[in-house]
Amino acid sequence: MLLMGWDQARAQEPAAPAALYQQHCAACHGEQRTGGMGPALLPESLERLRKADAVQVITRGRVATQMPAFGDKVSADDIQRLAGWIYSPATPTPRWLDEDIVASRVAYAPTRPDQRKPIWQADPLNLFVVVEGGDHHVSIVDGDKLEVIHRFPTRYALHGGPKFSPDGRFVYFGSRDGWITKYDLYNLRVVAEVRAGLNMRNVAVSGDGKWVLAGNYLPRNAVLFDADLNLVRNYPAATLDGSKTSRVSAVYDAAPRQSFIVALKDLPELWEISYNPKAEPIHDGYVHDFRMGEAIAKPGYQEIRRTPLSLPLDDFFFDPPYRHVIGAGRVASGDASAPTAQVINLDARQRVAELPLPGMPHLGSGIAFSYQGQSVLATPNLQQGLISIIDMKSWQIIKQIPTPGPGFFMRSHEHSRYMWTDAMMSPTAKHIMTVIDKTTLEPVAQIKGPEGQTLAHIEFTRDGKYALASLWEQNGALIVYDAETLKEIKRLPMSKPVGKYNIFNKITRSEGTSH
Repeated sequence: MLLMGWDQARAQEPAAPAALYQQHCAACHGEQRTGGMGPALLPESLERLRKADAVQVITRGRVATQMPAFGDKVSADDIQRLAGWIYSPATPTPRWLDEDIVASRVAYAPTRPDQRKPIWQADPLNLFVVVEGGDHHVSIVDGDKLEVIHRFPTRYALHGGPKFSPDGRFVYFGSRDGWITKYDLYNLRVVAEVRAGLNMRNVAVSGDGKWVLAGNYLPRNAVLFDADLNLVRNYPAATLDGSKTSRVSAVYDAAPRQSFIVALKDLPELWEISYNPKAEPIHDGYVHDFRMGEAIAKPGYQEIRRTPLSLPLDDFFFDPPYRHVIGAGRVASGDASAPTAQVINLDARQRVAELPLPGMPHLGSGIAFSYQGQSVLATPNLQQGLISIIDMKSWQIIKQIPTPGPGFFMRSHEHSRYMWTDAMMSPTAKHIMTVIDKTTLEPVAQIKGPEGQTLAHIEFTRDGKYALASLWEQNGALIVYDAETLKEIKRLPMSKPVGKYNIFNKITRSEGTSH
């Protein structure tokens, strides 16, 4: 038997994944895996990409992007090791400081003079902004003609839904990699971009259009910008004494309160940050505290007003007057008896009710409407095939409506008697949408896509006449239904249209639209 030489044996040893990364990936994805031309490759950024899919992307590349195939350059075993390595925490933990945020901002000069009116012919408030996750593009759809006006590339993996300026002219996109993009819908161009963090949950735009707030997992903070994406303030997501930190679960605008509401994933606190210059002063702790003496107030404007909770919140919903937050936490596995939702009065800054909702309610996609003269909340469930209907006066569950499987989204409209919900979390029923009569709280129809494919995310036209659903596939489509007869009208081919957002419904906080 021949013995191979030391050099030959060493050449056949598996390459270290860190070395493979530096050789093949760092130029596009950054030395610390924080992203660059390509997206960040950190566990927080990859949580929705299965490792097997990551292996396929490395091997075959990604169509319509600058990601090449490495299957002919790197062995299959080394690709497996590399894929496993990028799902491990980066050491040391990457940082993203104020100076990094400021340095990342880019303002794009227009190639032609901007117009104050749209350069296209359509109702500017009946547009749909459609996020296509298949090839990371956005399509702008005319809600009257139901035709695509324009299509453009976006940052990788937009998340949290686009947010609009109050007049509907500008839309802000947030990506998982922390980029915020301001886009001018009238002139069909990117205005500015800034990287708020390394792994971002979502962004919110203030009701007066002056401020943009981003919530991050990494670093653990919320970051405030002006409307042109200039850094204003960085809020570390920490307890008052700074001893404990948290990821930010979600940030939303509470326009009637002139404030942002911030949920923390790892700390039992809810924050309210007012953008009203006349906001009431904030007293942290007791006003008359025998241990501290009389607390010293701080200005309420752009400061944190903290509400203690029993459990951290993952997502939440506002009642129509925006006096209450209904929030859902993520209870420990097997603790099915623990309340999964709590109702917090934002004025009193305390919990006023608990809701023992089964499974894992997805309150961030809940909707409110009037039922028998009372305001109710309907929420889908990520673990069970049911819709929970909650009386928002008594905070009691008044009905549980069964569906074919766990769902993620639901929608309605003030001019429609129906609410629609998907079952996209079900492996067997993800192609089925359930239509429920809001006057009887009974299912009246099932809308089915091709078996084995996903049909999800309904949004209505401005007048409520049509309902648009996503065939959530790489070679998918927007499917347009008559909202009264429930008949299919037409299809617009799309690349995995993960979400669509009607400008009028969003900026007016239309009944049946999540906020």
